Amino acid sequence: MTQEDILKALSNVQEPDLGKDLVTLNMIRDIQIDGNAVSFVVVLTTPACPMKEHIQNACINAVKILVNKEADVTVKFTSSTTTIRADKNTVLPGVKNIIAVVSGKGGVGKSTVAANLAIALSQGGADVGLLDADIYGPSVPIMFGVRGERPMMTDVDGKAMIIPLDRYGIKLLSIGLLVDEKNAVVWRGPMASSAIRQFITEVKWGELDYLVIDMPPGTGDIHLTMMQTAPVTGVVVVTTPQDVALADAKKGIAMFSQAQMNVPIIGLVENMSYFTPAELPDSKYYIFGKDGGKRLADEYDLPFLGQIPLVQSIREGGDIGVPVMMSDDEVSKKAFAEFAGVVARSVSMRNAHMKPEQITEVVEEQV
Repeated sequence: MTQEDILKALSNVQEPDLGKDLVTLNMIRDIQIDGNAVSFVVVLTTPACPMKEHIQNACINAVKILVNKEADVTVKFTSSTTTIRADKNTVLPGVKNIIAVVSGKGGVGKSTVAANLAIALSQGGADVGLLDADIYGPSVPIMFGVRGERPMMTDVDGKAMIIPLDRYGIKLLSIGLLVDEKNAVVWRGPMASSAIRQFITEVKWGELDYLVIDMPPGTGDIHLTMMQTAPVTGVVVVTTPQDVALADAKKGIAMFSQAQMNVPIIGLVENMSYFTPAELPDSKYYIFGKDGGKRLADEYDLPFLGQIPLVQSIREGGDIGVPVMMSDDEVSKKAFAEFAGVVARSVSMRNAHMKPEQITEVVEEQV
């Protein structure tokens, strides 16, 4: 067996999302051959890739079938998260992908989805940050059990920068960490927008594969400011199956579909999709209706990212400061892990096939 034999065999293995073979995509590294033992490294487009097992089996089969059926094949994985940012030396220079989590209305579990998406991506091996941009109703301090904690400051080239907190392996920042939680944030739009700009430009986020941004519900000043200030990779829309939530989700979709926003929608996720009692794990009760989110995604020709069940442990985890992804609830963890995997794949596909994102320019008179 030679390296050329191995590469020729692996040129028959397709990357499931990108539609090209691993050799053409330059994803094969460090081929080692010792007798019948063969090992090599596959460089994934994201640490959170849910297709690892599929790629591994395809590689092993290719070598055994096309090169040597007696080969003892070891496939190792590493990753280099893709990005097509055009402004790497300006805003958030170390952040490869920025994912905004939005909803048309409150109460659909957007913050819960954002928090567990961030942790799921991190558990997949990615470096992740979570920015709570909900100025008037911050949830991150409660959901991550950091109420009362305050971020530190540091000096970077003569400029004072905020250092995010570190919890469960991800970097966190929220307005709730900077003000007394007993006091309401009573700010006009320009003040809230100014705070958002600070969170983007005056925070030492460092090197991240993904920065997840928990946006406030609705469509307004903060959304416009975020899209003007940060090169957002894409938007995840959260809804529940019921008609009232779907009607408001349409407004969020419409906002980001406007030409002047220039922000692609990664897809739509349906939260509180069904209720499964702990004593009846195979039963599903569609309390808020069935498949409303999927129908909405089909109507707008958007990717459907998954369904998150209505489970008591998800609510309890958020209330006690231990998100469900850090619990032993395997059903809920599986749902969020699958959802995060689809998001990571969608971002990688976007980076491979679409034009580089740019900082959105919103002309005030058009809004």
